[in-house]
Amino acid sequence: MATEDSRRLSADDRREQILAAASVVFGERGYAGGTTDAIAREAGISQAYVVRMFGSKERLFRATAERAAIKVREAFIRELDALGDGASREDTQRALGGAYAGLMADRGLLLSLLHLFSQGHDETLAPVARGCFLDIYRLVRERGGMSGEQATAFFAQGMLMTVLFAMRMPDAAGDADAQELMACAFGEKRDELIQLGLLHEPLDRAPRS
Repeated sequence: MATEDSRRLSADDRREQILAAASVVFGERGYAGGTTDAIAREAGISQAYVVRMFGSKERLFRATAERAAIKVREAFIRELDALGDGASREDTQRALGGAYAGLMADRGLLLSLLHLFSQGHDETLAPVARGCFLDIYRLVRERGGMSGEQATAFFAQGMLMTVLFAMRMPDAAGDADAQELMACAFGEKRDELIQLGLLHEPLDRAPRS
C-alpha cells in the first residue's frame, strides 16, 4: 500500500495515483469486490478525495479500464513505430506479443481490462468494453498488417496469457501440464512471467464492503 505523500501533487498526478491504485484493487477483486475505501487505502489518501474526484465507483472503474486500454495501445504503437514499414508479420507479432507480456509486470493493468470484458451485461460498461477491445483490434489490423484470422489468433493467445495470470497458474509451476501450458502460452517469456506471478503478493484480506 502506498504511503501518504507530503508533496503537493497536481490534479493530474493525483488522478494517476488513484487510477494506479484502482488498477491494483479492481485487478485483484473485480468490479463488484473493489471498493473506493480499498482504493483510497492503496493510494494512501482519503476515501472522500477519491469520491470527490471520480464521483462514483462505476466512473472510477471505467476510467481505470480505459487507462489500461490506452497503455496497451501506446505499448503497441511504440513497437510498431520502432519496427517501421516493411516489417514481416512474424516480427510484428513477436514485437507486439513481447510488449503485451511486458505489461504483465503491472498485474492489475491487464486484469482490470479482463474484469471490464466480463461486464457485457451492464448497459453502461458493455459499450466501453467493446470500444476498448475494438480500438486495439483495429490498430493491430491496420498498422500491424494482420489479417482478421491472424489478429484473432494473436488476441486469442493474449487473452489466454491474461487468464492464466488471473488464475495464478504460475503457482502450479511444479505441475508438468501447467508447465507445458504456460510454455505454449507464454513462449520465450515463460520463465520471466512465471517469476512475476510467483512474486505477486495478494491484497490483504481486509473487509470489502
